[in-house]
Amino acid sequence: MPRVVVEVMPKPEILDPQGVAVRGALGRLGFEVADVRQGKRFEIELGGEVDGAALDRVREMASMLLANPVIEDFAVRAEESA
Repeated sequence: MPRVVVEVMPKPEILDPQGVAVRGALGRLGFEVADVRQGKRFEIELGGEVDGAALDRVREMASMLLANPVIEDFAVRAEESA
């Protein structure tokens, strides 16, 4: 069944305390990384064809509920399920 993936990330100018904590923990474990940003991933199965109208509807879902557009960016894409 086709699914739509919504990936939500804090905007670059917004402090990401979870990402900061993960970066620090990775450093303590010996992994050197320049930055870490933590986000969310939603997988939505629509039950029908994923066309432009369906993607627009999921974008509406994301802007109304899944993401906070004031502090987060989101991306919507179709993905074939395994």
